[in-house]
Amino acid sequence: MAALAARGAQALFVGGCVRNALLGLAVSDIDIATDAAPEDVIRLARAAGIKAVATGLAHGTVTLVAKGHAHEVTTFRRDLATDGRRAVVAYSGSLTEDAARRDFTMNALYARADGEVIDPLGGLADLRARRVRFIGDATARIREDYLRSLRYFRLHAWYGDADQGPDADALAAIAANLDGLARLSRERITAELTKLLAAPDPVPSCAAMRACGVLRAVLPGADDAPLAPLVHLEQEAGAEPDALRRLAALGWGADLDELRLARRDRRRMAVMRDAATGSMGAAELGYRLGAAAGRDALLLRAAMSGADLPHGWEAALARGAEQDFPLAARDLMPRLSGPDLGARLDTLERRWIASDFALDREALLALA
Repeated sequence: MAALAARGAQALFVGGCVRNALLGLAVSDIDIATDAAPEDVIRLARAAGIKAVATGLAHGTVTLVAKGHAHEVTTFRRDLATDGRRAVVAYSGSLTEDAARRDFTMNALYARADGEVIDPLGGLADLRARRVRFIGDATARIREDYLRSLRYFRLHAWYGDADQGPDADALAAIAANLDGLARLSRERITAELTKLLAAPDPVPSCAAMRACGVLRAVLPGADDAPLAPLVHLEQEAGAEPDALRRLAALGWGADLDELRLARRDRRRMAVMRDAATGSMGAAELGYRLGAAAGRDALLLRAAMSGADLPHGWEAALARGAEQDFPLAARDLMPRLSGPDLGARLDTLERRWIASDFALDREALLALA
């Protein structure tokens, strides 16, 4: 901030970092807005020994790397044209113009390096009231970038007042512009859904998404009904919020291949859903999947069935996760080989699990 202001330029923290700091929440990304042109930002940073990377010059953004941390610095902008996905922008010398092109009032908060907050659009009152509100005309903001419809629900899940509920004008504008959601990439939709589902309690936001047609538009076949039982069970079990576990419940009847999940997440989702629909008890789940994945399956199974978690499930999971099958293929060779060997090992392993892991090596060999 000092480097950018060295020649009289404005340098202001903006957006999520200001919002979260005011709420006393953790800050991840730090964004900075300035009236300096990108080439001046680069020059000022390098003069101060700060690495500058021209990451988004077309949008006026330069990334400055200080002490291993990246900070996006963007010149004040105003929109020249939008198409529902991206904008053509021009640089501006006006903080108010820069604020007016943002999405929600609570994201149009700025702060100087000394902590003084600048609130050009009344976002501070909305933040204090936990009220997520579009800047200006909601329909106009949505048509500038249709992702804002999804972002609305994500911000409401994290920062909104659940008792107060979503803003009626916002919901009406979102419902009237559902067609624009088809223009969004699956990557952007997936990112917003997973961020929303990672919130402590995404249930009210997902219910509002269903009510105004957004859930059906972005994930056909999805049903938020199992989500409330799952969140309740997570809280009872002391389990941290988990977006994939919740996505498995929300999208139980949906084609999740429509989403752009990482390969690792797809594998985890498949294992979780298969185990949740199977008949393995807690101990066997712990043995076959490990305690964490076994817990996912039990939580999901209980939420989908409306049942309680089984008595003693935590101890059973932990006990199963500690077990190692005492036999190996070589123990049955050369008497058995090929498919016969595999089948016999499988039978013995199932007998061992059914004994609650009580059968030892000698007892299993006697059964072989």
